[in-house]
Amino acid sequence: MAQQLLMPKATAVWLVDNTALSFEQIAEFCTLHPLEVKAIADGESAQGIKGMDPIITGQLTRDEIVRAEKDANHRLKLAPPKVRVPEAKRKGPRYTPVSKRQDRPNAILWLVRNHPELKDPAISRLVGTTKHTIEQIRERTHWNSANLQPMDPVTLGLCSQIDLDLEVEKASRGMPRPEEAAEEERLLSAAQTQNYRSPSSREDGELDAAAVFAKLTAMRSNRAEESDGEDEDAR
Repeated sequence: MAQQLLMPKATAVWLVDNTALSFEQIAEFCTLHPLEVKAIADGESAQGIKGMDPIITGQLTRDEIVRAEKDANHRLKLAPPKVRVPEAKRKGPRYTPVSKRQDRPNAILWLVRNHPELKDPAISRLVGTTKHTIEQIRERTHWNSANLQPMDPVTLGLCSQIDLDLEVEKASRGMPRPEEAAEEERLLSAAQTQNYRSPSSREDGELDAAAVFAKLTAMRSNRAEESDGEDEDAR
């Protein structure tokens, strides 16, 4: 990205007030019209703008100003920045070197098998492929499906481990973890456990109660018969 002057009009105000540069030199450096620079010098324009020193901001050096003051044909040049700001990455499909493109189907197969939570756009960002190719590998309709072997895209150099971890974490948000799912299957809530009796226990209880009552009835009948026998013997 080409370097641009910060606050050109405020810089022009400062150069008009503090240097002997011509209107043309200031106008070209500040991307203004010479008549606009003349209006600034005459006090007809930019009256409420405070001048900004380009030397303090690091966009112009004192030596460059002195050189331009001595030579009216010299054009001011911006000083190189002391700090390089990296350009923002453009969003788009990842570029894959030609030598590694043949490994992409194997990497896609590995991602589909080991990370089923990843959706097609995430896989496409990781290995730089198309949705159509991913669908073919998922459905095993790819022309080379019989010879594909799942291979880690990080090992193949198609993506970094950090990028893979970020995509997996993003795809896993809101999904229960395996240990949490196992815990939910293993433990019941308090509401479920209150006054809970299994059908088998109720049936066993009913069967046990019936057996007890039958045994008590039999014992009473036996006692009644024994008492009747004793009364007859006594007579």
